[in-house]
Amino acid sequence: MSDKPVRYQFDPANPPPLTAAQREELGKLAAMRDEDIDLSDIPEKLDWPNAERGRFYRPVKQQLTLRLDADVVHWFKTHAEGGGYQTRINQALRRYVAQRAGKAG
Repeated sequence: MSDKPVRYQFDPANPPPLTAAQREELGKLAAMRDEDIDLSDIPEKLDWPNAERGRFYRPVKQQLTLRLDADVVHWFKTHAEGGGYQTRINQALRRYVAQRAGKAG
């Protein structure tokens, strides 16, 4: 037996179609209630001392020109502790979008 690792050719952008057995298994898993899932071999970990936020995922940013009222910009600039005012504006817009999406659903 060879010690070389087996290499698989897999393109995540173009995965192979699921087999009937895989579709059936996914259907059963999707139908399960959270309470019915056995997590005994993978206990929940609540302490993440070495976690790094954003290490593997960075949202795509789009640069644009946006005209905002001067008093709104001033408020964000004066209340942006620990982060830039543009980041705070983005967070406020994200919360607004999330709230609206929740009402629409």
